[in-house]
Amino acid sequence: MQPGDPDYDREDVRHRPSNSFRIDAKCVAPEGESRSRYPGLLLYSEIFQLTPPIRRLATQFASHGFVVLAPEIYHEHEPAGSIIPYDEEGKARGNRYKKITPISTFDNDAATVVESLLQHPLCNGIVGAVGFCIGGHLAFRAALHPRIRAAAAFYATDLHSGTLGAGENADTLARAGEINGELLMIFGRQDPHVPPAGRRAIYDQLSATDRRFSWHEFNASHAFMRDEDPRYQPAAAKICMALAMDLFRRM
Repeated sequence: MQPGDPDYDREDVRHRPSNSFRIDAKCVAPEGESRSRYPGLLLYSEIFQLTPPIRRLATQFASHGFVVLAPEIYHEHEPAGSIIPYDEEGKARGNRYKKITPISTFDNDAATVVESLLQHPLCNGIVGAVGFCIGGHLAFRAALHPRIRAAAAFYATDLHSGTLGAGENADTLARAGEINGELLMIFGRQDPHVPPAGRRAIYDQLSATDRRFSWHEFNASHAFMRDEDPRYQPAAAKICMALAMDLFRRM
């Protein structure tokens, strides 16, 4: 897809079994001959939705040969196309939504986007997931879907505590043993949202369930992949992208 094409900046994704709701998403695909087909990648944003830094990450992944579909995670609460600002009010809004959205919504969205990727004319039927912050948790949870071959979770919040979704009792980590694909887990050691005890709980559960995973910690804070943030660590971000590319190319 080229800039200017109708589907380059936004693709409407519908829940195909019932057509009862609509998810808006950004779709970015590699340039090339129309007969080429590529793996699909479900990309989850932070709590601020599809901000410019997230869109640039989507474009980076697409440039490496992936059909990327990034859904708006708060479509139940925000109008289509809404971007939540990087300020205190925006942070409070995004954190409020993550605590009132049913886990079933996140699961249904994952199934919907996976199905949409599988039906995309440029997708070769192989699908992975990647996400940042809440998106890291959602990418990890998306790996419960049997079609997800691999997932990269960047500083996944609320994974160790289960405090995601309405009722704040997500069973994501407890179900780690159901994941068949390979996982890439990336954290900042100075991230207050995933403290050492939380990282240890995640590592121990993945080890206890004998999952196939790799684990990387950087001397960085939360959101160190966000290129508009003072916490941005460009050198670490470059390494992390290489790690993700290695995972997705192998799997």
